[in-house]
Amino acid sequence: MSGLKRKQAAAAPGTVEVPHYDVVALVLQGGGALGAYQAGVYEGLHEAGIRPTWLAGISIGALNAAVIAGSPVSQRVERLREFWETICAVPVDWSVNEGIAGNLPFAFDLRPARNTAAAFRALLVGQRGFFKPRFPPPFLSLFSGDAATSFYDTAPLRETLERLVDFDRLNAGDVRVSVAAVNVRSGNLVYFDSAERRLRAEHFMASGALPPGFPAVEIDGEYYWDGGMVSNTPLSRVLNSEPRRDTLTFQVDLWSAKGRLPYDLLEVASRKKDIQYSSRTRAVTNQALQMQKMRQALQRLMIEVPEAAKRHPEIRAIAELTTDRACNIVHLIYQSKAFEGHSKDYEFGPEAMREHWQSGLDDIRRTLADPRRLSRPAPDLGIVTHDVHREGCT
Repeated sequence: MSGLKRKQAAAAPGTVEVPHYDVVALVLQGGGALGAYQAGVYEGLHEAGIRPTWLAGISIGALNAAVIAGSPVSQRVERLREFWETICAVPVDWSVNEGIAGNLPFAFDLRPARNTAAAFRALLVGQRGFFKPRFPPPFLSLFSGDAATSFYDTAPLRETLERLVDFDRLNAGDVRVSVAAVNVRSGNLVYFDSAERRLRAEHFMASGALPPGFPAVEIDGEYYWDGGMVSNTPLSRVLNSEPRRDTLTFQVDLWSAKGRLPYDLLEVASRKKDIQYSSRTRAVTNQALQMQKMRQALQRLMIEVPEAAKRHPEIRAIAELTTDRACNIVHLIYQSKAFEGHSKDYEFGPEAMREHWQSGLDDIRRTLADPRRLSRPAPDLGIVTHDVHREGCT
């Protein structure tokens, strides 16, 4: 890891000047092991001097948000690194076999086999500091409850969160934190927000409780599953908040909507995940753009309203909806490698984790290299989006 740190430090840019926004939000999607990409993005923001004031996350994005908000500013990157090194650690009994790849000729690209082995290991023995398999498995359990409804016990994750996250700091109000989960009984998406309640370890665990792997998490008498089952991005929580404020949002997705035509069933399964978990971001962004067009149309219409009529309560309410607010969405999307397949979201190997982390760091550095991507949108636009992986900006 020291070599990686030296490489990153040598390429690190200076502090980036950010125009004034009322809110600087970091929005983190769910995606399991791919979440190390988000940690790399945060490192790039941190080294550029950009400090988010609102963290919104789902699933692994919620866990990253907990570590960031629950750590002293100067220790956030190191705490994230400790979190990911913990949950991606290789047991001693497996390290010898997985280390064989490093001793074979370079001409052999063993990354697919290495990542598949990491996924198989996670399924078979779990991940230290994250989850462990139940014995007996749920279909052989003589009891109801968690033992009969999930394959893994997430008690190790609670211990990791309580060790790495200062929940007093997280709830102090310096940074707003919002995480989403699904109420198992009602099927509704629920946001746990530090602006409304005190957040505890179980709120973050609930956001990542994907069935049937992980058990539902009880909070105040209700049970919750992974928020990604309904919406895998909390972008709407930030964009639709009231009162509306000028916002710079770094939206970090782990699934790309664009991809190639599958050529076998494994490719079909992988492509299905990409589309399923990425589509909500596109829908939310498109909705925000449509709402902005509606506000601009209302602004033009209000010019024609007689002054006397503007005093009517309903007309005043409409006028409030037309208030100009700047919204800049900087979109970063993890780009899957050719050798990654259906199991990429549970390939918790240390090598894959570091590759994901570096990809996130590289992408945010490329993004911040052009200061225009952080500029406030022109008044006639109101909302702009940027994506370093697309040609040009819209």
